[in-house]
Amino acid sequence: MTQIRVKDLGKIAYDTAWQYQESLLQHNVGIKAARRTHPDEGHEPTTNHLLFCEHLPVYTLGKSGHLENLLISDDQLMEKGIQFVNTNRGGDITFHGPGQIVGYPVIDLEYFFTDIGKYLRNLEEVIIRTLAHYGVTAGRSPGETGVWLDPDMPGRARKICAMGIRCSRWVTMHGFALNVNTDLGYFSNIVACGIADKQVASLDRELGRPVDETEVKQLITKHFGEIFGADMQWEA
Repeated sequence: MTQIRVKDLGKIAYDTAWQYQESLLQHNVGIKAARRTHPDEGHEPTTNHLLFCEHLPVYTLGKSGHLENLLISDDQLMEKGIQFVNTNRGGDITFHGPGQIVGYPVIDLEYFFTDIGKYLRNLEEVIIRTLAHYGVTAGRSPGETGVWLDPDMPGRARKICAMGIRCSRWVTMHGFALNVNTDLGYFSNIVACGIADKQVASLDRELGRPVDETEVKQLITKHFGEIFGADMQWEA
């Protein structure tokens, strides 16, 4: 089984986590480039990672996003202590902050399969199975990446997990953001994911109680290993 190293970065600024992901991705891309250039030489293997973290409050805009989906001014961002970052993932605008579990898989898909659509569906399945542990039935909304509650019910559909990735030479970065104990008031300042007619959700609100985030990370790790057929190894 392919090994995936799992690490919890704790509370960390978005830019810092982004730079760390980029360093892991570029290391893997460099190895793959060297293999192509000098195929007869011995090369170290690429490595696979699943990084967990919690960000300081930040709105991030994907490369295909629209700035008009940010509904507050720069001055208001400063007043509220919220950062804004243009990023290189796919998707539109979203929020990251306290009480949210962010997962960044930096994995070489050539160990698994070379299909971005399948990769996104697998990430969704990891979260769907994790939520099922709490008795929350989640699913997909056709044409809208992420994990949803009541996706087929107009007026009730709400996103509980946003996703946006980047992939270079089949090495991934960025990933998913699951609202666990998240203050959903932050989402009132944006058109989340560029979807104006649907709401957002959090696990604690669905259950009516706070949720142990460490337990959620363990469940995500377990299901990630099952779905990707990987050996998940936690690191300090």
